[in-house]
Amino acid sequence: MLEDEQNLVKKAQDGEVKAFGSLYDYYLPKIYRFVLLKVSHREEAEDLTHQAFLKAWENIEQYDFRGYSFGSWLYRIARNVTVDYYRGARLEVRVEDVSEVHLVKDNSLEEDVERSLEWQRLAESIKKLKEVEQDVIVMRFVEDLSLKDIAEAIGKSEGAVKVIQHRAIKNLKKIIEHKEKNG
Repeated sequence: MLEDEQNLVKKAQDGEVKAFGSLYDYYLPKIYRFVLLKVSHREEAEDLTHQAFLKAWENIEQYDFRGYSFGSWLYRIARNVTVDYYRGARLEVRVEDVSEVHLVKDNSLEEDVERSLEWQRLAESIKKLKEVEQDVIVMRFVEDLSLKDIAEAIGKSEGAVKVIQHRAIKNLKKIIEHKEKNG
């Protein structure tokens, strides 16, 4: 969580653009990565991330701290923007876009390629999960959000998030095993 986040939110609610800019700078890479993992295309992810922050700015006065981080609220907005996007058409995963996630560290070229291919297979497998399972997996294991923040972002209880996470991992394992078995 951003230090002094609630103070920045209050200032942003009072119309202070610089305060919202600080929140934007902190959360932009996180929200972008979340959206990119959902849509797998850099250009669309950039547009959707922009839309999410624009909606956040337009509705900042509606944010009410109830023990959840401002980031939870942003993830909920980004999730809703992504759902709206998917009401259009599903798209294919491209390796060059997935590598934008910056999960590959500086190693040898061979290790980078192997990791990138492994990440592509994982991203393709995640896409086969239910929408809410995808959200929980990405928020929990990529974004490292707490169960409490995920619950707020998806509008479920912490217990429900635990169940969804368990099912998602179980389903993801089945999908990966099926892929490995059937090539």
